[in-house]
Amino acid sequence: MNGPEIQIAFAPGLRLFVAADRRAGYSTVTTDGASSLGHVVESLGVPLTEAGRLLVDGRPVDPSHVPAAGETIEVEGVERPQPVPGAPLRFLLDVHLGTLARRLRLLGVDAAYESEDIGDPALAALSAKERRVMLSRDRGLLRRRELWAGAYVYSDRPDDQLRDVLERFAPPLAPWTRCTACNGPLTETDKDAVRERLEKGTENTYDVFAQCTECGRIYWRGAHHARLEAIVTDAVREFGGASAAPRS
Repeated sequence: MNGPEIQIAFAPGLRLFVAADRRAGYSTVTTDGASSLGHVVESLGVPLTEAGRLLVDGRPVDPSHVPAAGETIEVEGVERPQPVPGAPLRFLLDVHLGTLARRLRLLGVDAAYESEDIGDPALAALSAKERRVMLSRDRGLLRRRELWAGAYVYSDRPDDQLRDVLERFAPPLAPWTRCTACNGPLTETDKDAVRERLEKGTENTYDVFAQCTECGRIYWRGAHHARLEAIVTDAVREFGGASAAPRS
């Protein structure tokens, strides 16, 4: 038996998630009369992490709203910058987003990263436990109910990925203050304290060093400094943030 019919339309930025015949204006959806609007939206392909306000006949409703026959639904995109209430803004990235994780860390953004595929349930649980925004291109992962918060990474290009995350969440930037390898905080260190761990060429060429307080990795202005500085300079220019003395 068919249930109530509703009319639904998606914001332009969400149309990549839905079938081609639902990308232009309103389309008809037959519901079961019991499922929530949030469930209906996700069943059509849009993770709720990407949905902003849900409007029923022009008035905002919660995702728990059960659609009734004849209602007209609009699904808006998320607000930008998107607030994440209730916790410090920090991120968790899945195994496919290692470059993005390193670039966020380069800018001083707290970005945990799983270098091995630990599975969607474990990632979602970790997001909830540590109250981190899950960043992923896996729509199934973003539909898991136990997530603290999540966001779809729309591009497969690291430059665009970084710009999208910074624009969407506007995290405070503190370049050169995090270890790009483990996400730990960096602290300045005396050359004599790390001399035994330096190669002769590095010891003779550089005088300013920093060290990760968690994994012990040593940083200095090395061969990759110019490339990393360009990433930092572009991000700070576009999205703000104080630039500390750079190291690579």
